[in-house]
Amino acid sequence: MSKLSQRHLLGIKNLTREDLELIFETADNFKEVINRPIKKVPSLRDVTIANIFFENSTRTRLSFELAEKRLSADVVNFSASNSSVKKGETLLDTVHNILAMKVDMVVMRHASAGAPHFLARHINANIINAGDGTHEHPTQALLDAFSIREKLGAVSGKKIAIIGDILHSRVALSNIFALQKLGAEVMVCAPPTLLPKYISSLGVKVELEVQKALAWCDVANVLRIQLERQQIKYFPSLREYSLYYGINKKMLDDLKKEIVLMHPGPINRGVELSSDAADSHHSIILDQVENGVAVRMAVLYLLAGSTN
Repeated sequence: MSKLSQRHLLGIKNLTREDLELIFETADNFKEVINRPIKKVPSLRDVTIANIFFENSTRTRLSFELAEKRLSADVVNFSASNSSVKKGETLLDTVHNILAMKVDMVVMRHASAGAPHFLARHINANIINAGDGTHEHPTQALLDAFSIREKLGAVSGKKIAIIGDILHSRVALSNIFALQKLGAEVMVCAPPTLLPKYISSLGVKVELEVQKALAWCDVANVLRIQLERQQIKYFPSLREYSLYYGINKKMLDDLKKEIVLMHPGPINRGVELSSDAADSHHSIILDQVENGVAVRMAVLYLLAGSTN
């Protein structure tokens, strides 16, 4: 088995293009597995994985848990809201206690940027970052790029527009890194208040008008407005945001070409996407969900192999 260049998945920034291609080829094989009548393989039968989520999550957590079970791993779920973290226990103490139970891999989501990197320096288990603050969300970017590759045949040479709350999104940063490594052109589109100051240093195009972004791109990856991360008002109202940056099916149908519509979920229907756009033939949102399991199976399998 080929190996990844890293023993942790902390972010896309650390991966090579060869790493990305290896993950995709492995995910191709696992996608066949999860579409068979018997969906399990014994690949990680002797591996124990702890899912440690310090932030709420439905999709990512379920996707990881399903991927782990499809690989026959033993799974331990940990939720900070029901734990000794509430009593003042530190992150490191929490994880050391879990590892004392002989856990081999840790999948972690944390509100603080850099938390998985901190952990990787202090413990021996493989760490997978399931989202750290507004920093990175590597498996989401991998499944997004995998879905584009599956739909359009390749990522290289494609024009991808990332539209929405760029400032608060860990998905945007991971996507930019992944898509550029794979040879795509990337544009970000958002109100000026939702664009980070450093955005131009990432080598992406910047567009303020959503119609122009849609006319330019092959793929529109639309991000959720992250109200829970916004400490101040970045735009007058959701209605106003929807008026200027919301995408509906008529806008897609009026384009002189076919484009692919994506969303990492959960969708604020009627805000960033109308229901008729989200459920249209342009959309591959449910394909992304299915591909998330195959891609996460690939990551878990390859990282488990990196310690052998």
